[in-house]
Amino acid sequence: MKLDNSMAAVVTGAASGLGAATARALAAQGVKVAIFDLNAEAGEALAAEIGGVFCAVNVTDEDSVIAGFAKARAAHGQERVLVNCAGIAPAAKTVGKNRETGEPRSHDMALFEKAIAINLVGTFRCISKSAAGMATLEPLDAAGSRGAIVNTASVAAQDGQIGQAAYAASKGGVLAMTLPVARDLMSEGIRVNTILPGIFETPMMAGMPQGVQDALAAMVPFPKRLGKAEEYAKLALFMLEHDYLNGESIRLDGAIRMGPK
Repeated sequence: MKLDNSMAAVVTGAASGLGAATARALAAQGVKVAIFDLNAEAGEALAAEIGGVFCAVNVTDEDSVIAGFAKARAAHGQERVLVNCAGIAPAAKTVGKNRETGEPRSHDMALFEKAIAINLVGTFRCISKSAAGMATLEPLDAAGSRGAIVNTASVAAQDGQIGQAAYAASKGGVLAMTLPVARDLMSEGIRVNTILPGIFETPMMAGMPQGVQDALAAMVPFPKRLGKAEEYAKLALFMLEHDYLNGESIRLDGAIRMGPK
């Protein structure tokens, strides 16, 4: 699929980090980009920078997502590209300790459910809404290609660490649904692939002490550094452009395999 100014795209979680890098990379190819995010200030600024449109979207809210797609399509037409980057990374043990008493306490279920709601259900909600629109389009080629979707899981889907039960479960769900969703959409000519990023330079990472960042970078076999958001974007665009890549999940992690902690 050729990415050019005839294309429209939606990127969720696009106001910062991996999503912002992907939005910029798509816009550099001429693609008209809609930015889905809750951060209006950053989202509007990026939209102005790349000539896109910002849509205030909460991926856990059905009406919000429907309104976001309506606004994006009114501005750019029906998208042929969806990249799902919206997500959170909570940390809590299955059984922790009360900070005041030291007594064992169970996992905060609201936190667990929030991770699933944003990372997994939110991703699927956007896939379903976007694919329903893509299915109405005329095919781009004789094979019947209509669009492509890229999701974001995490290496935690395969080797989650201590305190990552909620996060790993949510990202594991994204990994697990990649193939069945690709099979669901095969008759519509819509491809679906997923990226499993390792340890990347993101706004969340930038808030950590430099010593912590250096220690994390040293864990990567090669190259010994954190991943760059632009590297994620490059793989996302490759997945979108490569017509024979479908139902696949690829680790982007410098060969790291996460230990228990």
